[in-house]
Amino acid sequence: MHSPLPLHDTATLRRLEARGIAACDGDAFALMARAGQAAWRSVLRHWPRAHRLVVACGPGNNGGDGYVLARHALEAGRSVRVIVLSEPATDLARHARDAFVAAGGVVAPGNTALGDADLIVDALFGIGLSRAPDGAGAALVESINAHPAPVLALDVPSGVDADRGHAPGVAVVADRTLQFIARHRGLRTGAALDHAGELELAGLDLPEAVFDGIAPDALAWRADALPAFFPLRARNSHKGRNGHVLCIGGDAGGGGAVLMAAEAALRCGAGLGSVATRGVHVPGVLARRPEVMAHAVEGVGDLLPTLAQADVIAIGPGLGREAWGHGLLAVVLGQSTPRVVDADALNLLAANQWTLAEGDIATPHPGEAARLLGVDTATVQRDRFAAVAALQARLGCTVVLKGAGTLVASAGAPIAVVCAGNPGMATGGMGDVLAGAIAALRAQGLPPHDAAVAGALLHGAAGDAAARDEGERGLLPSDLLPWLRRLANPVRR
Repeated sequence: MHSPLPLHDTATLRRLEARGIAACDGDAFALMARAGQAAWRSVLRHWPRAHRLVVACGPGNNGGDGYVLARHALEAGRSVRVIVLSEPATDLARHARDAFVAAGGVVAPGNTALGDADLIVDALFGIGLSRAPDGAGAALVESINAHPAPVLALDVPSGVDADRGHAPGVAVVADRTLQFIARHRGLRTGAALDHAGELELAGLDLPEAVFDGIAPDALAWRADALPAFFPLRARNSHKGRNGHVLCIGGDAGGGGAVLMAAEAALRCGAGLGSVATRGVHVPGVLARRPEVMAHAVEGVGDLLPTLAQADVIAIGPGLGREAWGHGLLAVVLGQSTPRVVDADALNLLAANQWTLAEGDIATPHPGEAARLLGVDTATVQRDRFAAVAALQARLGCTVVLKGAGTLVASAGAPIAVVCAGNPGMATGGMGDVLAGAIAALRAQGLPPHDAAVAGALLHGAAGDAAARDEGERGLLPSDLLPWLRRLANPVRR
């Protein structure tokens, strides 16, 4: 399935599950049987030689799915051990447990050693868990994580909040997570990315009508969506059609940041790229990238002539928080030109309680987001969906909340989850490149939300491509520049 992929919160997943039961003529166990069988098929696809299986079952219906899988494995001649935390707490789970036992299966207590398993199946806690596992549950999760066997999680890795992507305590680290009926929004961002592994969906053969009238809570965007954002240019195209991006920043010691933003803007197709920076940085800018028009700006009066030429302004990279940056930002906020606001420009916004215009795009990382919202970074990361929505309301514009599983929020649109990027991109300057990329797409005519999604997706995909060359560790922002150009020119057949 091509991007974007619909994502749903837990409340919607409960509604879909109820509709799924109705589609099974009201037989809830029939739906559980489909889930367990889908899980067994996933085992056969990905671990066909796994002969010794350990299935960890919780007391709820997630455990019931695990019992069904265990019965299929047992009937296929595999060695299966089911380890449980407690007796089943629902009628469905009890039915599934009894069917497993009737087939000759044995149930062992949760403190049983995992032994020499070839595969561990996590069916402990489903989408309803929003707190940290404790007691015997936490101990079993720790045992699973310490074992060398691969792990298949059913629906969600136990201990991960399927709504928020937060792991409030110990959580299963899975190699693969099989989601049922629909995709969970929380597994695409934040801490969940370190726990879910590869994501797979089992639709359980439910009719499309199950989704009638249900809008996605978020949309997952992958690199396969990039060609749609980059149409072929007309043969008679000229630089004026592709926009003029003005990058403002580079106080003392910050000249490299604003230059990287300008380079990224040009590599992403802006027709013209300018830099307004401290005069001391101008020679270096021209030596590194003569295509950039560099303007020495020592005060507000030096900036004014350049503002009228720009189609989009990117402000913040290397701007600093002193009087120089404060004065430039104050002038820029008085313009009607669309803006991409990044880095220290965001910190100045937070300090002065300024807002932005609807056509602007703000690109905070979690620390900057926390300052804008008056909370700590942990609060932002605990619920990134709530944080990006609050930022959009606070600033009044499109917001890109950077980080693992970047989120984009605009008024009236589902939150976009950017499924690209890697840990090697956690280094200074990556955000400057992103700001330039988004500004270039805005200058080429994309509306704010599309420019933000496409820019963040292009940036993440370029980072992934660069990392494939030489690895993630040591990846530099400038390593992305050639890949930005390649990926902004997708091959069409």
